[in-house]
Amino acid sequence: MKNNNAKKKGGGRKGNNLSTNRDPFFNNELSKRRKIDDDGEIESDYSEEVDGIIGGEERVNGMEVEENKDEMRKRVADEYLNMVRKIAAKEKEDKDDSEEDGEKEGEKDSLVAQILKQEQLEESGRVRKAIASKVQSPGTTGEFQDGTIMHWDVNSGKSEKYRWPSDEVLKSHGVKDPHGRATKHSKNVLTLAVSSDGRYLASGGLDRHVHLWDIRTREHIQAFPGHRGPVSCLTFREGTSELFSGSFDRTVKIWNAEDRTYMNTLFGHQSEILNIDCLRKERVLTVGRDRSMQLFKVHEESRLVFRAPASSLECCCFINNDEFLSGTDDGSIELWSVMRKKPAYIVRNAHALPTANINGRVPNESGDHHLESCHFLSAYSWVSSVTVCRNSDLAVSGAGNGSVRLWAVKTETKDIRPLYDVPLVGFVNSLAFAKSGEFLVAGVGQEPRLGRWGCTPRARNGIAVHSLKLS
Repeated sequence: MKNNNAKKKGGGRKGNNLSTNRDPFFNNELSKRRKIDDDGEIESDYSEEVDGIIGGEERVNGMEVEENKDEMRKRVADEYLNMVRKIAAKEKEDKDDSEEDGEKEGEKDSLVAQILKQEQLEESGRVRKAIASKVQSPGTTGEFQDGTIMHWDVNSGKSEKYRWPSDEVLKSHGVKDPHGRATKHSKNVLTLAVSSDGRYLASGGLDRHVHLWDIRTREHIQAFPGHRGPVSCLTFREGTSELFSGSFDRTVKIWNAEDRTYMNTLFGHQSEILNIDCLRKERVLTVGRDRSMQLFKVHEESRLVFRAPASSLECCCFINNDEFLSGTDDGSIELWSVMRKKPAYIVRNAHALPTANINGRVPNESGDHHLESCHFLSAYSWVSSVTVCRNSDLAVSGAGNGSVRLWAVKTETKDIRPLYDVPLVGFVNSLAFAKSGEFLVAGVGQEPRLGRWGCTPRARNGIAVHSLKLS
């Protein structure tokens, strides 16, 4: 009996020891407590590990080791925060010049948090800048540049050409042999798109491939086959490496530029796809020659179809996640809402036709009148391109009538008001605002991008850069 009782008592003590000293949770806590050595210095069992992570570099046998991805992200985040803190401090100094120089750290961090929050809201499309009313009347446009795949520095005017690799290299990057009516590869480019992080450039054209380029090295890195018709439009999803391509084969394909992989195909259009746009959400807006504009909700695997009244849609762009603009071949610009199948507002005859002369005929370059010119007259008023300065109320449209027009989009009142015209000779086939909103780039040609429905011999094929000044 005594032995049994002794065992029980010992077992009780043993159980108590297991619940504290031998429990892994308590052992970890105890091992992480700081120790004091004989010299009185404080030591830590994990100080070296923490220093290796925070410092961004580790030393192994006296040699430096390159930082990993997590350490690089942390370093970039710290640099960005320091930059934002400097901006916040400068804004605070400009605002409170008469106050004391000393400033609490909490106030600085509060101002930094406000700046970061504002940037996040603007990038997500929840906040819009009212800059349309501040745009000053424009002057002359910038110089034209020869049109190919070129990388331009707008401030310095320097350029660098993207060189196509050899046929052997293209095949190693995924290019397939021509099929169908095509007898050889064509390097004619119809569309370009740049990822939001500025790392990738995508190009598409008559060879039915989506080509991926590294912007840092200007080198071709991948070719995506799969489309059965020319690639007419491209766009990256903001904040990601997802790439959407529209084609004359009536499909939209999804690619991943980072992984170099094909992801999915979207169906719905009954004719060639002409234009495409995407924001941060997994929603793709497209227009086609089937007189429809379609909003694909990729995640929900559904789509909404919008049809313009008595016109064919030529271009489209998002204003925000719930509103968008379109341009038509009858010269109209339309404001749409995701809640309505009909336009909320329509601007008729947004780009006026050239001044008609005798019997409504338009003279050619030599001043002669030809009936043939009347047949192509409407092509000069087609709204061939439209875009919005992201997270703002400023929009721009282009046609073949000799000017680019700036607009103020009032989504609260569902209204579009004209601002100014920028003279520009030729067909405006593409438009893009700088992310900063400081300048506008227009792609101009003697003919429309996808056909020969008109011709302006005085125009030069290339780009025009116009700076925007805010009052």
